[in-house]
Amino acid sequence: MKNKRSSSRRYLALWFPCLSTDRLAGLRIREGQKPDDRPLVTVARTRGALRLAGACPRARRLGLLPGLAFADARARVPDLDVVEDDPEADGALMDKLTEWCDRYTPVLAPDPDHGLILEISGSTHLFGGEKALMADLARRMKAAGLRVRTALAGTPQAARALCRFGPGGIVPPGEERELLAGLPVSALEMDRDTTQAMGRAGLATLADLAERPRKPLAARFSSALTWKLAQVLGEVDQPIIPLRPAPDFVVEMRFADPLGLKDDIDAALGTLCAELCRKLEHQGQGGRHFEVSFFRADGAVRRLEVISGQPLRVPGTLARLIDMRLGALADPLDPGFGFDMIRLSALSRDGAPPAQERLDGEGSAEQDVQDLLDRLCARFGADAVRSFVFTGSHLPERAAKTTSTIEAPGREKGKDSPTAKVGLRPLLLLTPPEPIEVIAEIPHGPPRRFRWRKVLYDVALVEGPERIAPEWWRETRDRLSRDYFRVEDQKGYRFWLFRYGIYDREPQSGRWFMHGLFP
Repeated sequence: MKNKRSSSRRYLALWFPCLSTDRLAGLRIREGQKPDDRPLVTVARTRGALRLAGACPRARRLGLLPGLAFADARARVPDLDVVEDDPEADGALMDKLTEWCDRYTPVLAPDPDHGLILEISGSTHLFGGEKALMADLARRMKAAGLRVRTALAGTPQAARALCRFGPGGIVPPGEERELLAGLPVSALEMDRDTTQAMGRAGLATLADLAERPRKPLAARFSSALTWKLAQVLGEVDQPIIPLRPAPDFVVEMRFADPLGLKDDIDAALGTLCAELCRKLEHQGQGGRHFEVSFFRADGAVRRLEVISGQPLRVPGTLARLIDMRLGALADPLDPGFGFDMIRLSALSRDGAPPAQERLDGEGSAEQDVQDLLDRLCARFGADAVRSFVFTGSHLPERAAKTTSTIEAPGREKGKDSPTAKVGLRPLLLLTPPEPIEVIAEIPHGPPRRFRWRKVLYDVALVEGPERIAPEWWRETRDRLSRDYFRVEDQKGYRFWLFRYGIYDREPQSGRWFMHGLFP
């Protein structure tokens, strides 16, 4: 009887049982060392004893499995090739394999103990079906010198159990219960006490558990057991959490002969930009954050991000931004033996209604400025192009902050926005304001002469004051009002200074400070 659950998702489980020893063997080959016929094992201190952490296929055939005490392994096979376990190197290799497997699907997640889970529901047709995809993956792994076991099923847990505790292979949709029922109860990977308790109760296989009512099983063992059983038997699909969020829109091109020439790469990128923009336009959307992934034939992956400050779906503009981003790379794109696949993704998007064209056919000034900002960000990086954002404070040092132009929210257009103050206040301020000596005709009048940094300046023109009251609602020592003046000396230099405190109204008034300079 087939499962009642109906799901279109398909999961491919990968397991590298000899990852550490395969890595060491490949490293020795690259270094030109002679092959060693002795069984290769890696050892690490676990649970207070030295135990095997990894074993090559020959060592496994001799019964030397991970977890075995090293003393017992040495007693069984005295002549061993022993290397200390290196979890960091294994983890780095798994990270590279994860990047490499992204060519099959962007929805993938690491699986503990040297494994991966790939959701390939929407990508099998690109390889000619599930069998062809698995065959392509196995062929490439073999060429890289890595042994891999694979299983394909309708749930991640079923695929993992069949891969690690069964023969692997492909489970047709809805047949997980029939094909996985013969697996041992250890395939549930419960804790040791629960597994031993099931063995003492005569429950040896998943079929023994599946035939019994779930409520008594949950009462005797745990609800976690019945939940895991339902997952392994394909009754419940618990989707994986992808390592990277799945993009909203994706287009890709695969090449029988890897591309290495820039003209060929540019032509492929142009085609991808046109295809992606057609998809975006069909949905009334525009991309804001794009990613280009270059998959090299040797397994290396290079990713490139392009950010736009506007919803973008014009192929030519997107292609130019990508080209500028490629030209600005500190580490130029190296095709190596060529790229056998290029993927273009829109990681984030926004609504983009059709733009109203002008009668003269010219673009709007605002659009031209936005295009310029996008080009600058692509050339110099998003953080290099900054915008002022109003923070809702009266004090000049707190009134605005800079943020990336791409990430800046909609800026205020009112009279209190930072853009409205351009020309009235300097863009750069002295932090903290520097004290100056001022001569004024009357105590509350404008300055006529002042000394700053041991230099005397005679004021020719003055404008002000602009009075700013203290922010009484903040816990700060700044409790006096400020009278700001824009002054120009006889040589044409322009300054922004203020008198701290109102004469005869506030204590300790009459001090002057230089706060900024105008260009």
